Amino acid sequence: MSIELIVLDVDGTMTDSRITYSEAGDEIKSFNVKDGLAIASWRKLGKQVAIITGRSSKIVARRAKELRIEHFYQGVENKREVLEELLDKLDLSMENVAAIGDDLNDLQMLKAAHISFVPRDASAYVDKIASVILSKRGGDGAVREMIEYLIIKEGLEEKYLELWQ
Repeated sequence: MSIELIVLDVDGTMTDSRITYSEAGDEIKSFNVKDGLAIASWRKLGKQVAIITGRSSKIVARRAKELRIEHFYQGVENKREVLEELLDKLDLSMENVAAIGDDLNDLQMLKAAHISFVPRDASAYVDKIASVILSKRGGDGAVREMIEYLIIKEGLEEKYLELWQ
């Protein structure tokens, strides 16, 4: 079975886990552009992307919209449950899922996914159950490293490179 859906946590994977507040109370997060290009490439290959995050943020909603991520869930307490509901909707199974997360609230989702990834700076508890511990830190290209790992594993390198020629 091939991986058809990647599931992304946000804080600590797409970002460096920092949340900065301005004097006016605005929340500020930074996203890695290289992660974004890899996510866009994955979608261009006909694959799907979901964000399932525990926090709620207008900034994350904006990033999901920019990246045209259709399956976007925030303020989620039970990520595995939301993932299972999404799989029913998409008529996919856990065999088709790769997920990335970095902390305890990702644990059950990562355990359920066919292949699970954690950034280098993830919690030691999720490291123990991860299929792959990435060399990159959250917010520093970990999502891209995951996607490129999958592209090689799935034999999609040639198609991936052709997207940009």
